Amino acid sequence: MLSIVINGKKILEDLVKNEDIDIIHAHDLAPAIPAVEVGEKYDVETYVTVHGPEIYNFYKKPFFKKQIEKVLSKTDHVLAVSEDLISEISKINVKNIKEKVSLHLNSVDIDKFKEIPHKNKSKPVVIFVGRLARQKNISLLLDAKKQSRNDYELLIVGDGPEMFNLKNKVKNENICDVKFMGFRSDVENILPYGDIFVLPSLFEGMGIALMEALACGLPVIGSDIGGTNELITPDVGLLIDPYDASSLSNAIDKLLEDEKLYNKLKSNTRKKAMEFSKMKIPYHLHTHKSCESFSPKKNRMEDKYL
Repeated sequence: MLSIVINGKKILEDLVKNEDIDIIHAHDLAPAIPAVEVGEKYDVETYVTVHGPEIYNFYKKPFFKKQIEKVLSKTDHVLAVSEDLISEISKINVKNIKEKVSLHLNSVDIDKFKEIPHKNKSKPVVIFVGRLARQKNISLLLDAKKQSRNDYELLIVGDGPEMFNLKNKVKNENICDVKFMGFRSDVENILPYGDIFVLPSLFEGMGIALMEALACGLPVIGSDIGGTNELITPDVGLLIDPYDASSLSNAIDKLLEDEKLYNKLKSNTRKKAMEFSKMKIPYHLHTHKSCESFSPKKNRMEDKYL
């Protein structure tokens, strides 16, 4: 994180000095720190997109709490990827924070992620895609696999710090039919192979992997948390308690055993993904303060989307 802050600040300063920069847009906490500092110094408008972990997790820690409040106070605009995040950000004691924050949803490429029929599968396939970190709660998925009444293959796609522990759990507890796929750059070819997508996260902004799974025609199961519960509506999936393995195993069993329900959900998934297939560029340019070291051009666009 420190290297991002130091190196990012130098790179941004060079860009602002040498190029006609209208906006600096940072995603997540680390790049946002140099972004708001450079933006303030050179009078360049700044946007910060909040994806979730910064508020749900890091904000609880004193050092990060201070940095997050600093970023939110200095930036011109805050974009949140879910309504729940807007609610949480609005509670932070930062001047004018409610006026700064607005909703800007993630999006999915529906031409890249789409249904591809697969035949000759010996058993149903349940898929998880994401970083193998504690936040994603993959251990619960393994416990649910042990409890399930149904026989299915579990594909875990991704890499991360929990890989070793999760593999040991599968081995030591003799959990059958679990495959760790590692990091993959061709997720669009893997998701259509599945029958159900599961995201049992402890906290989540708005999971892009969920949108990709919906675009590929998979009914989804996820934790009853914001903003997962904003995306998983009753017409496309089921919500579960992220602290209860039986809640997850029952949800998976329900979809595997109730063909009518499964087909009903599946028929709506692609349509749901279409709601996130277009993204409106969120930038508005406003009047800049004067700054001796940097003077914005007079003909900057104002109050128009770029």
